[in-house]
Formats: sequence, C-alpha cells, structure tokens
Amino acid sequence: MGELLLIRHGETAWSRTGQYAGRTDVPMTEAGRAAARRLAPVFAPRDVVAALTSPAGRAVQTAGLIGLTGLRADPDLWEWDYGGYEGLTAEQISAARPGWNLWRDGVVPGDAGHPGESVAEVGARVDAVLDRVRPLLADGDVALVLHGHLQRVLAARWLGLPPEAGRLLRHPGTGTLSSLGTEHDEPVIGTWNVPAGA
Repeated sequence: MGELLLIRHGETAWSRTGQYAGRTDVPMTEAGRAAARRLAPVFAPRDVVAALTSPAGRAVQTAGLIGLTGLRADPDLWEWDYGGYEGLTAEQISAARPGWNLWRDGVVPGDAGHPGESVAEVGARVDAVLDRVRPLLADGDVALVLHGHLQRVLAARWLGLPPEAGRLLRHPGTGTLSSLGTEHDEPVIGTWNVPAGA
C-alpha cells in the first residue's frame, strides 16, 4: 500500500505574517518557491500514482515546482473558509474576541466570497477527499498539495478522530512534507511537517 503524501504550499506574504488566507489567492514569495523546489528530489524516486491540488495558485505552483505530473485540482482541498476573519491574524481576532480559538469558536460569516465554514464542514470536505484517494493507495503513493489547517483536519480524519482533533497537530511551517500511512492495518502519521531539504 502506498502513502498519502501531504505537501503544504510554499510561503506567502500572509503565511509569513500569520494572516488567515482561506479563499484569498495570495501568491508565494520567492522563499516559498525555493522551498517548493527543494522538495522535488523527494518525489523523483517515488511511485506517485495520483496528484491532487487545491485550486489556489500557491498550491498549483508548488505542485509544478515539485514536478508532480497529471495534476487534478480538487475544490475540496481549498483551505478552511475563514469567513469574516479572512486576512486577519489570530491576535487581531483575539483583540475583538478575547480568548478566541479557531478550533473551539470557529469563524464569523464574511462577504459572499467568504461565507465561512465550521470545522464539521471542513471535516466533511476532507472525508470526501479521503474516500476518493483511499482506493488509489493500493497502486502507490498519492500526493495532495494543500493548506495548513485543512491538512490538520485531514490527518485527524485519517486517524479516525473528529475534525476538531486537528488542533492537536501543530503545523507551523510552509513548504513542508507530511505522510500518512498504515502500520499493522491501523492508520498512522509517518512523518509530520518535514521542511524541504531536511
């Protein structure tokens, strides 16, 4: 059985400053592009049978720089829709809403382009992705190029945990590789948040 390879897109100006970028298509920085290129050698020897990416430009560009071929954009791989918190930092949100925690308190609705999502809705999206990719793992590795919070929810669901258990999986870096697999037929995290070149 193959592994599910999770690639977090390279750095953007917003990821550097800690701004929430759910549906805003923020481009990568040069540092982000360089980190993506450094991941390419990891994939050269692997048997990647399918590669899916978030439709966000930063994810599509990361996939291209890694050298993934046969890419398919999957709308279920968009980042969490942060609603009215789009573009804000956790500190800015907490100033208006003391003690706020994304995993516990969620988001407020935004404009028509950013209506917001609950953690359960994000969980339903990643469940749909996992339902589509699990059968492909019988033939080799599957690569997903995605975003930080979405990846945390996806890993929690892979492990059979509720979506909000993603809060337990810290993901501070961009341009990183994680892997999900099995051990003794049980789902496991193989690697987590490994930076390019490590």
